[in-house]
Amino acid sequence: MSPSSYVVRVAEDPADREACFAVRKEVFVVEQGVPEDIEYDAYDADALHVVAVREDGLPFGAGRLLYGEVAAAKTGGEPGVGSLGRLAVLKAARGLGVGVALVRGIEDAARARGLTAVDLHAQTHAVGFYERLGYVAYGPEFFDAGIAHLAMRRGL
Repeated sequence: MSPSSYVVRVAEDPADREACFAVRKEVFVVEQGVPEDIEYDAYDADALHVVAVREDGLPFGAGRLLYGEVAAAKTGGEPGVGSLGRLAVLKAARGLGVGVALVRGIEDAARARGLTAVDLHAQTHAVGFYERLGYVAYGPEFFDAGIAHLAMRRGL
C-alpha cells in the first residue's frame, strides 16, 4: 500500500462509522487488550469520527473529535478546546503517514467548528509521534484501561 492510495474523510454515514469501530476493535481490543465494553462509550454517539480508507474501500485508520459540552470533561471545561481520541491505524498501514493524516483531518474539523486548540490523551509510547505534530505534554502520567498516558495539547 502506498501513502497515495487512501483518503481520510469525516465519517458521514453508518457504514463509515462502523468502519471506524472495526478499526478501533482491531487495534485497541484485539491488539492492545482493552476491554470491549470500555472501548466504545457514550461519547461515540455525538463525536465527529474520521476514517482512512484505501482506494478499494478497505478502512485501516480511524479517530474521533469531541467538541462542545461533551469535550468539557476531557479538556478541563475550556469551550474552545476539542478532544482528539481513539486514534487507531491497523498494523499493516503503520509508518505510511496515515496517523499524521488522521490527526490533521481531525484538526481541520476542529478548526471548522471554531475550536482554538485540541487536547488528547496519548499512550506514553506515542508521545513522540504527537510531539512531532506540535503537541505538548502537560500534567502527570495517568492510566486509562491499564495503559500509561499523558495529556497533550496543540493550539490550532
